[in-house]
Amino acid sequence: MNKMEHITVVYFSPTGGTRKACLNLAMEMGKKVKDVDLCSLEGEYSFGPEDTVIVGVPVFGGRIPGYAAEKLTYLKGGGAVALTAAVYGNRAFEDALLELDDCLKAQGFRIGAGTALLAEHSMVRDVAAGRPDNQDRKEMADFGARILEKLEEEGWQEPQVPGNRPYRDWKQMPVIPLTNASCISCGLCAARCPVQAIPVSNPSSTDQARCILCMRCISVCPVKARSLPEQACAMLEQKLSPVRDIRRENELFL
Repeated sequence: MNKMEHITVVYFSPTGGTRKACLNLAMEMGKKVKDVDLCSLEGEYSFGPEDTVIVGVPVFGGRIPGYAAEKLTYLKGGGAVALTAAVYGNRAFEDALLELDDCLKAQGFRIGAGTALLAEHSMVRDVAAGRPDNQDRKEMADFGARILEKLEEEGWQEPQVPGNRPYRDWKQMPVIPLTNASCISCGLCAARCPVQAIPVSNPSSTDQARCILCMRCISVCPVKARSLPEQACAMLEQKLSPVRDIRRENELFL
């Protein structure tokens, strides 16, 4: 039995959707909530067997981002219960939830539940637009109650989640965000880039070797000076058009 007094929410959330989805679940569980941005971790962050942790990452091409996987090694589970969340923008989560569970088990966590949650697509914002929304929030109340009920049971078992090993191959698109003449060189994009792909001395440029296409720089720019190349946007819109108007459902694995 897990004597839960508070929940720690740990996330990689470049454009805010993953954080929002995970906090919705945490708050609906009726416990005190602490949130930890993986980007802020510079060393080990340890938990113990009495801790409950929601760990959420966005899905990149059916996988978890390599940057997030690396940062997850900073977490030391110590027998803590992890509630995992693969957050995706309406296409598919494929192997991401399984990969996330595997990463956390390797760090000493016990997996109490897995979730596949919806959030607005970070590259094509009118796909899953506005999610998570009020309907999602209500659903998180149900998910939270079911998770708490399970964790009250003696001898609960870890869930079986969808996915395949080896995980699917995925390669990042060979593009980087571009900067237009509206750029005011405020440096916010450089300061917020999780992989330091934008030089502080020249924030209108991007190092393609470092960029992980997380879209944070585009999201935080106060004058909308950053965007993906038009050709890349057109390709993405065409690829995602079959799922543009579909309302995917959040999924819970107990």
